[in-house]
Amino acid sequence: MPKQVTNVAVDDALTTIYRLSNDEGEEVIAARVAERLDIRPASVAGMLSRLSRDHLVDIDKKKRITLTKKGFERAKLVVRRHRLAECMLVDVMGLDWIDAYQEAHLMEHAISDITEPLIVKLLGNPTLSPFGYPIPGSTTNESLSMLRLSELDEGQYGKIDRVFEEDEELLLFYDEVNLKPGSTVNVVSVARVRGEVDSVAIIVNKGTELVLLGPKRASNIWMVKLS
Repeated sequence: MPKQVTNVAVDDALTTIYRLSNDEGEEVIAARVAERLDIRPASVAGMLSRLSRDHLVDIDKKKRITLTKKGFERAKLVVRRHRLAECMLVDVMGLDWIDAYQEAHLMEHAISDITEPLIVKLLGNPTLSPFGYPIPGSTTNESLSMLRLSELDEGQYGKIDRVFEEDEELLLFYDEVNLKPGSTVNVVSVARVRGEVDSVAIIVNKGTELVLLGPKRASNIWMVKLS
């Protein structure tokens, strides 16, 4: 039988921890996992207890959660297949990138050790997802910039490395104003309230139109600073 990862609830928890820590540079605690999975904190507590028992996560005295080597490898496998599915949906099937995350989530567990290399061959061994995230195992350099657009100062210039893939409303806006991986951004002004970013005015791809971003839209884009 083809080898597949089939426990969806466990895989969703592990990949959420992987994305929060590895892709977003966040400290992982139960509340963040519950929020991302949109489930009750009590349910997450029970899940984390089982993951710890099965040596998939470690939880320290401050309740910070990290993947064990076993948990990391399992999460990486599911994330790899998810991002390969995203590439296939967008590049081969012509699906709009806005819908790719949700559709790939349905497909990731259907990809086996037999079908995965066939998909890789079909796609020409891609290294990045449509959202700019590295596909685990497809590149030797998987280090990510953790600089968010909301952290750039007035006058700074950068290239979009990746955008948050799980929020359809955000993606609709990003698509409308061409805030996609590879696009360039010039920060015109930054407004702050009590020291926190309230809005960021930018120009995209050296255009002429000013685009205004609130803190949520600005903080879910990761950048490579160019100046």
